[in-house]
Amino acid sequence: IEKYLNMRYEGTDNAIMILECKDSDSPLSYARTFVDQYHREFGFELEGRDLLIDDFRVRAIVPGATPAPPPSVPSLGAPPAFGSCRAYFENGWETVSTYKFEDLKPGHEILGPAIIVQSISTIVLEIGCKAFVTTDGDLDITVQPKKHEDDEHMDTSNEDQKVEIKEDPVQLSIFAHRFMGIAEQMGRTLARTAISVNIKERLDFSCALFTNDGGLVANAPHIPVHLGAMQSAVRFQVEYWNSEGREGINEGDVFVSNHPQLAGGSHLPDITVITPVFHEGKILFFVASRGHHSDIGGISPGSMPPHSTNLEEEGARIVAFKLVKNGKFQEKGITDILVNQEYGGTRNLKDN
Repeated sequence: IEKYLNMRYEGTDNAIMILECKDSDSPLSYARTFVDQYHREFGFELEGRDLLIDDFRVRAIVPGATPAPPPSVPSLGAPPAFGSCRAYFENGWETVSTYKFEDLKPGHEILGPAIIVQSISTIVLEIGCKAFVTTDGDLDITVQPKKHEDDEHMDTSNEDQKVEIKEDPVQLSIFAHRFMGIAEQMGRTLARTAISVNIKERLDFSCALFTNDGGLVANAPHIPVHLGAMQSAVRFQVEYWNSEGREGINEGDVFVSNHPQLAGGSHLPDITVITPVFHEGKILFFVASRGHHSDIGGISPGSMPPHSTNLEEEGARIVAFKLVKNGKFQEKGITDILVNQEYGGTRNLKDN
């Protein structure tokens, strides 16, 4: 019997299922396990917040007999094709046989190139690959390793010979989607861990990936007005902290800014958080997120007064501040910035 608690931080919406610790009878073991899992999944902890239990779950496992492996099936060779068509492969256009998945029987073998169709999907069997129908009716595809003959015939006698580098469009597309996937995962994580309703429900935020000098690499399809200026915000922080007399950019630092005139911001409630990613002591790239905050001070609630005459009346102005310094969250520093202002500080610090 396994016992679980669905737990979450107060103010967040997403719970994590925690398994009972067998090594301890203390109820606090659930809390310690939750904090460890939360930190492993999201990279930080919400210190000082209460833990809530959404529900209790019990699962009983009854072991049964281990099923015997299916018997091997003799090869029946290639099944009859129901037609043919022209398809484009790496060697160019090919006329290939087409097969219906429901007509295949255990033991049938199909050599690529070929196309196998069924009601819900189409399977393209590449050149040099082989598909075998197993006893259970599954399709086991063996992929032949690609031979690189170009390297064997390359002439390296002339050191001054210019080599033309051609980008593989498939590989280029794969990496473009991988980079965009990073930004999309950033957004999902931000929404799952957020306290603010603006972030977790209204989804008023944007995430993107940048080069080590602040150039945009990929962004998720979030808010265009955020994304248009984020590159300028990242580049400003790189230049600001690397300028003479500054502290520089160190591992464990995270920067925050929102100033629209000096630091590449959009408007003051949109606060940008920028994190450098290090490897072996060098910055590989930056990740950044920009989110709308419900209130950062100013002369009216919401920090977007229509009758303001200067920027100071709209709320806190952050040109450059290390939100995390050497791995330590600067909570007092960012609180002072948001609370202590000439025209009144934030009215809802907890939601920010």
